Amino acid sequence: MFRVPKDTKMTPELLANYIEKHKLLVNERLQKLQDAYENEYEIFDKVKHPAKQVFKPDNRISVNHAKFIVDTFNGFFIGIPMKITVKEDAKNAEAISEFVEMIDRSNNLDNKNREIAKMSDITGSSNEIYFTDENGEIGIMQLSRLESFFIYDESIRTRPLFFIRYYMDAENVERGSWSDKNIVQNFVNDGSYKWDGEAEVHQFEDVPATEYPENTERRGLFESELTAINEYNKALSEKANDVDYFADAYLKILGPHVEKDDTTHMRENRVINFEGDEGSMPVVDFLTKPSADATQENLLERLKADIFQTSMVPDINDKNFGTVSGIALKYRLLSMSNMAKVKQGLFKEALARRYRLIFGHPTVPKGIDKEDWKLLDFHFTENYPANVADETDIARNLEGMVSKDTQLKVLSIVEDVQGEIAKMDDERKEAEKENVIDRLMFGKDTVDEQ
Repeated sequence: MFRVPKDTKMTPELLANYIEKHKLLVNERLQKLQDAYENEYEIFDKVKHPAKQVFKPDNRISVNHAKFIVDTFNGFFIGIPMKITVKEDAKNAEAISEFVEMIDRSNNLDNKNREIAKMSDITGSSNEIYFTDENGEIGIMQLSRLESFFIYDESIRTRPLFFIRYYMDAENVERGSWSDKNIVQNFVNDGSYKWDGEAEVHQFEDVPATEYPENTERRGLFESELTAINEYNKALSEKANDVDYFADAYLKILGPHVEKDDTTHMRENRVINFEGDEGSMPVVDFLTKPSADATQENLLERLKADIFQTSMVPDINDKNFGTVSGIALKYRLLSMSNMAKVKQGLFKEALARRYRLIFGHPTVPKGIDKEDWKLLDFHFTENYPANVADETDIARNLEGMVSKDTQLKVLSIVEDVQGEIAKMDDERKEAEKENVIDRLMFGKDTVDEQ
């Protein structure tokens, strides 16, 4: 985290200093994590792994464990979209719910939430920026940690003071913007950093951005396993080289003189024929180096097991993984579930900041107070293999013991709990209305018989 005294003022010199620090962090650490997810591993780097001599095989193979770990965990964490509910005792719950739904729908937040969570898995955190678009509506956009960062104050609460994003434009000129709690200011680097145009008031009540950390250390999901992944790719590539070596081994002939045309014929037709007595038969075989197949296989298996074990994300493609269910399956996923719960807490804290900033914007509809964000609850459902029948039994057994809201949260097939409760109320009212009509038309006994 970059931290400065709370009364620090942004200047071009301060901006240049912290962008330089951020670029150093990107080059030394973050870019390697992004490259790994995109299958750009060290094995493909001709500097760290120089090309072999032309007569030697030089295979370069990677198994993208980083992407598998990230996509598996992200699907478990937020594969089922997060649900937002309004506290039942809120006087304006319906208006708040409609406003939140409008914000989510206009910004496609289900997809953005998944992308934010994925970027946090890769580089340890990700960012989100808020703005007012050309239609006067609130816009939300996710940003990679590789192109944006916060500067916090030195207080115990580490409040954000500035948010900076930068990029290269179509003409390869570095541009960007910084924001504090009042303004947003564009800048350009044409040899030195300078402001580009006048600053604008952004109308949010604080720095219009939010950080979503993966964990308190801001470490990527597979960062500790990256060295093991690189070693796995190296061992696998050398194994492929050995296969090529044995397929193209040198032919050794002791005894007779063999002309160049004869060796060409042998290589192309794979036929060797020498005449002579048994005692004077020539020696013909292939030069081979000792095989390390067993050692290589043991190393690959050990590295693979360690990669998944230390990342705490199980290999769900393992042939033995799908043979368990129920509580046994949950125990196998327990370490990933524990990790997901830590991330849920940090994610909820970031979401609270998101909606605090949005509810404080002047474009919020009348009837909604800027403090109404406190009435929102965020619900995550870990993406276990669903057994709807079991969930239905559990929900049925909760009847009368908990609120209808809590009862419906058990069902993974219910995406919008508040909406489902509203539909149930509408159906109940409609049924009561039809019942009254039946009583007036047919009498109570007829209704009872029906």
